[in-house]
Amino acid sequence: MIVAFSVTPLGVGEDVGEYVADAVRVVRASGLPHRTDAMFTSVEGEWEECMDVVRRAVAAVEARAPRVSLVLKADIRPGVTDGLARKVETVERHLR
Repeated sequence: MIVAFSVTPLGVGEDVGEYVADAVRVVRASGLPHRTDAMFTSVEGEWEECMDVVRRAVAAVEARAPRVSLVLKADIRPGVTDGLARKVETVERHLR
């Protein structure tokens, strides 16, 4: 599965980059394939692995913020691997 999620601390002011970095550190330490962009971090793996990473990423932000917002979208497709790269490659192929 691929899980795209965004963890946002609330009640800490407008500049939230340092809090988001705490969540991204959790994702990077997980060892799972991942990608971070301006809006979401995507992680690829089995259900339990991905949900554990999301849970721990939220906990990392929650440890420093009084309130946390989580937005999550998942593509659950058993048997598919390397979906993070393959989905983009397919779009790029159609753009050529």
